[in-house]
Amino acid sequence: MQRRLLTLAWSSGQASGTLAIGATAWLLSGLTPSPLVNGVLPALATLPLLLPLPQRIRPGYLLQLLSLLLLLAVAAGGPGTSVLAPLLGIALLAVGLRLAQDPLQRRLHGHWGVPIGELRAGAEAGRLAGSLLTALLFPIGKALLQFGSALVLLLPLAPLVGALRASGHRMEQGQGDAAVAAATAAAEPAPWRLEPGGVLQGLLLGGLFALLPLWVRQQAAGSCFDFGLLLTAYGLGRTGAEAWGLRLPPRLPYLLMAALLLATQFVGGWGAVLLFVPFGLLAAVADARLALGVDPAGDLQHNWSVLERSSALGGLAGSLGMGLIAQLIGLGGSLPIQLAAFLGAGVLLPLLQRRRP
Repeated sequence: MQRRLLTLAWSSGQASGTLAIGATAWLLSGLTPSPLVNGVLPALATLPLLLPLPQRIRPGYLLQLLSLLLLLAVAAGGPGTSVLAPLLGIALLAVGLRLAQDPLQRRLHGHWGVPIGELRAGAEAGRLAGSLLTALLFPIGKALLQFGSALVLLLPLAPLVGALRASGHRMEQGQGDAAVAAATAAAEPAPWRLEPGGVLQGLLLGGLFALLPLWVRQQAAGSCFDFGLLLTAYGLGRTGAEAWGLRLPPRLPYLLMAALLLATQFVGGWGAVLLFVPFGLLAAVADARLALGVDPAGDLQHNWSVLERSSALGGLAGSLGMGLIAQLIGLGGSLPIQLAAFLGAGVLLPLLQRRRP
């Protein structure tokens, strides 16, 4: 029972972060029509992954709480709110997540014995729930209810953080066990290298999702409900990829993703939403192939860590780059460029993998 409650608390924390980021992206798209400013938000959410920050659970948790309180104040401020406030809120949230996520997961696994597979499944379920809540809560109470719910979803982690702090204090007094000491020693950021395929894939997806809320609002005349459903459909597709064990030739996922993006321009409403399910599945299949290619004989967990950092760097450049392009040529003109980028990746990424020794 304790293990199940710990997994639920972990999943609730994941839902909180996803809901806060989704709600802020939609809020910012209503405060300014500038693609560049909207592209800055996902860049800020990604940047902490690339910084050598010391990983500490309690300061990270407190930063997340502070960021949600700030975002609540932004939502209550009304239409005259400065765009700097939501950007600051997301920056604080991203730093808090970077500080706390990895060491918290390690402690849940090493100190309380929650299996890694269970934690991964709980994280996926939490992110899906956060995306769905982004859609469902907006028609009821708009941003205030979204950010208030994100704050409530973060609170189940508070007893966990307190218990871990107490165990760390006992360890400092010489009463902690070897497993706790090892987990604490492992909480420092490890050296990392770049995977070119991961950087390129991050460029593609970062550029796409940076402008997605603005695209839904301006081009599709949609609401936050539509935006949240798109994120949910994408998350469902990513979750289903592992269950299906789908394997495709290296270039095919990118060519199919380009075709699906093009199809969204001819299919409106629920049809466009449903197309994001196979889109997410294809993105997850491409991720899995890249992770295996980092070091086929090495540790898969390390491979995923390398891919995550590489994708974060690409996502940072993609969100800012596509935001700048759309700022210069208009939002509607950015879609052909994104389609060309996915088609180009279908050619370039397999070549990068073949050159790997």
